Amino acid sequence: MTDEVWTIKAALEWTQGYLARKGDENPRLSAEWLLAEATGLRRVELYVNFERPLSMEERDILRGYVSRRGAGEPLQYITGEVAFRHIAVKVRPGVLIPRPETEVLVSEALSLLPPAGRRVARDSQIGAWEGDLLRAAEAAVGESGDGSAAFSQVASALEEAGGFSSEGAEASGDSGAETLFVADLCTGSGCIACSIAYERPDARVVATDISPDAVALAGENAGALGLADRVRVVECDLAAGVPEAAIGKLHLVVSNPPYVPTAVMAEIPEEVAAFEPALALEGGADGLDVFRREIEWCRQALRPGGGCAFELHETCLDEAASLARAAGFVDVRIVADLAGRPRVLTARKPEC
Repeated sequence: MTDEVWTIKAALEWTQGYLARKGDENPRLSAEWLLAEATGLRRVELYVNFERPLSMEERDILRGYVSRRGAGEPLQYITGEVAFRHIAVKVRPGVLIPRPETEVLVSEALSLLPPAGRRVARDSQIGAWEGDLLRAAEAAVGESGDGSAAFSQVASALEEAGGFSSEGAEASGDSGAETLFVADLCTGSGCIACSIAYERPDARVVATDISPDAVALAGENAGALGLADRVRVVECDLAAGVPEAAIGKLHLVVSNPPYVPTAVMAEIPEEVAAFEPALALEGGADGLDVFRREIEWCRQALRPGGGCAFELHETCLDEAASLARAAGFVDVRIVADLAGRPRVLTARKPEC
């Protein structure tokens, strides 16, 4: 790009041509994304502003974007945000980029939950997730006759998970429709946890990840979407950070774990291999190393009738279904993604 006046039309055509020469598979789409981000316009608005000149600041921003895209960096990392179902989440290097296939996972996970019920107000001294879990745990042990001991045990378990104040817990004596408890393992950007909480206000989600970068980003996304009181993000290995008081009471476990078989890792696109974290991708020889741990944990963590949903590699679904059935799960289903490939496994814990 020279120092002459550059209109949006000229910038769009130049960017498209440059990215095509760099091997971009969709140079026009990439050019639209980057120019829209640089100018603050929507992509459709570019086409009714063809003759509008770019400011020097916009040109400098666009140059930087185009250079990064020309080097193969994913568009989502450059723009810093991606639309996901009914929300938009921040993305950045070091954390897996949400994909359309995962929207299918969320749809299937939501279908496993009971119909939505009426919500009630709750005390401001205690977080909604903690208060609801406390209430459910108290109800489960209420028949023991030792309410104070049960209360203390639940409060301690929640304090260990972080952020719970037992002083505020006693003020939470509300009642109302059933609250749904959900665990999202390997949360990454938090797109799954935030989508479930956004679409089901009666849900409380604990989202876990072993990556500090992912935990920080998921927490930011929950906060930006106004969901921090219903989405707790915990840095841990798989389910280690799920409160003990929640075990056996979860309505849903959902996960997009590392699932690419080791041999397939060599075949993934360079744009993915060079920029996205291998920790969030590689799933062992058959892609099911993490899934095996998760499905065993689900047997204890889910309540009777509770459901689980996993996104997995297309070559792994039949074996994963067999493992789920062997673990005692029923209603085991394999669901195709938007391209018609096997992608999501769902199952339920028997009612009794």
